[in-house]
Amino acid sequence: MLSASQLADRLARDAEAVCRYYLSAGHRAGNYWIVGDVANTKGRSLYVRLKGDRAGRWTDAASGQYGDLLDLVREACGLVDFRDVADEARRFLNEPRDPARAEPGLSRSGDARTASTDRPSGERARRLFRMTQPLAATLADGYLRQRGILRAALHPALRFHPSCYYRDLASGRTSRYPALIAAVTNRSGAITGVHRTYLACSGSEPGCIGKAPVDTPRRALGTLLGNAVRFGFPAKDLVPVMIAGEGLESILSLSHVMPAMPMVSALTANHLAAFRPPAGCLRLYLAADADAAGRHGIEGLSRRAQALGILPLVLNPELGDFNEDLRRLGPDRLLANLRDQLAPEDAHTLLSV
Repeated sequence: MLSASQLADRLARDAEAVCRYYLSAGHRAGNYWIVGDVANTKGRSLYVRLKGDRAGRWTDAASGQYGDLLDLVREACGLVDFRDVADEARRFLNEPRDPARAEPGLSRSGDARTASTDRPSGERARRLFRMTQPLAATLADGYLRQRGILRAALHPALRFHPSCYYRDLASGRTSRYPALIAAVTNRSGAITGVHRTYLACSGSEPGCIGKAPVDTPRRALGTLLGNAVRFGFPAKDLVPVMIAGEGLESILSLSHVMPAMPMVSALTANHLAAFRPPAGCLRLYLAADADAAGRHGIEGLSRRAQALGILPLVLNPELGDFNEDLRRLGPDRLLANLRDQLAPEDAHTLLSV
């Protein structure tokens, strides 16, 4: 099986085909593919190099986003887990491309682009969030409770959608599933995107709730760069001490045992590295995950924090991530592990369950 770097190299060899498939609203201009943004909006802000040593590298001059073609696939498809990104890239590389589907102005299913493509992704994200309902006593609340997160309904960033649109990336077929919806916000609290976790009752036992039986049950929509899902932030974004991490459930697990501590979930390692700490932040705790991508995000944000005069401190789980610690070791053990890693002046923010 190809590694991440090998997948990126393979995609770069066929960079124009990748762009025509995922960024069909754009066009070729010399050695570059030009389009509005990673959401495939018409425009000229994002450019992808098609030839040479840096083939496949792209930059969005408006947002500051950049990366290789794996990053582009992740952003264009709204994927969160790297496994889903790699699966989508492998599917693209192994799938014969229909020339009709590669024409600018056509969607990946080959049909004429719908009006929703021309609507900015942030606007679509805000519209989706407005269609949600409170989390308490919903399927999404039950899903999080099964994972040991008992007070999720107290967070206004989390909502429930009983029938959220889902499009299969391979076939183009559409369906609907209930979904946990998390609002991604900027430093002023404005919604810039949403994160969706598609859900279904597993059927293995009564009341058991799991992710929907789809290839990519976690997806994002909108602008994530520099932003995050926020928990426990005060009305004014002046936060001297906070926690930042990658996964939604991992951060919710920390919030479960430290409800007074402001926290953010950046959703992916790359977006964690690009997170913008709030004004007045003095100490930034970085919630680590036990994988290479997570370490990349931690290192990137640590460098950013130091450049801003913020002290970065890493919090490590005992197992694979903090949700696994919560479920398998229990809240008391998780809290004790965290207490040992906090600076003494921050210990007062810890509250028992």
